[in-house]
Amino acid sequence: MNDIQLTVTGMTCGGCVASVQKVLAALPGVQTAEVTLTPGQAHVVYDPARIDRETLIKAVTDAGFGAS
Repeated sequence: MNDIQLTVTGMTCGGCVASVQKVLAALPGVQTAEVTLTPGQAHVVYDPARIDRETLIKAVTDAGFGAS
């Protein structure tokens, strides 16, 4: 398992945090996803054989938020 810290922008409330966390946790290969509003970050533990960084970022941006 690998872990990554993503910067997430565009979150303004707890509902946004829950949305991002739900999107990330639902991806195949993601073991855990912990999202915080301040600072806007997502800590994701994932299986690099099943998912990559770009897919994680795309899932967040597809949900309407920024990620890097």
